[in-house]
Amino acid sequence: MAQELRATDVGYPPEVWERAQGIRLLVLDVDGVLTDGRLYFGPQGEALKTFHVRDGHGLKMLMAAGLEVAILSGRRSDAAYHRARELGIRRFHEGLRDKVAVLLEICQALGISPEQAAAVGDDLVDLAHLSRVGLAVAVADAVPEVLAAAHWVTRLPGGQGAVREVCDLLLKAQGLWEKVGGVGAP
Repeated sequence: MAQELRATDVGYPPEVWERAQGIRLLVLDVDGVLTDGRLYFGPQGEALKTFHVRDGHGLKMLMAAGLEVAILSGRRSDAAYHRARELGIRRFHEGLRDKVAVLLEICQALGISPEQAAAVGDDLVDLAHLSRVGLAVAVADAVPEVLAAAHWVTRLPGGQGAVREVCDLLLKAQGLWEKVGGVGAP
């Protein structure tokens, strides 16, 4: 039988570990979180984005373990929409002006409180919904205001595996790591 991991076993602050244990929903921004924040445009004016495969694998593990994932983006992006579909993320909202309202709608639909949600952000537009969730996460290269508002900051920058770090934290804190293919303590 696998031994239960503790925050000190894996290097997380105890208060972050405790917050992560109750999370049922992970809310993500796109630009600067799932991507590195740079915008590429093709010859026809189409927006191109790059996504990290490890972030995608982490999200699939999280969903396989029974946690919900939602993407809330201020920008519209065909690339982000297709990436969400490819990963099986059904809660994809783009072109948002009010992420808090959508966060609250999703929580209500799932029958959870905002304290049971974690959110990952990088810029000022994310501050309002980060302040409403039980676990606010900033990517390593977030703006100073988001870094200051976060309960936890990833080691990696947005688009370079930061989301995978959050997925791993949630899975380990909830004792789901081995269930989805993690091998023992890291």
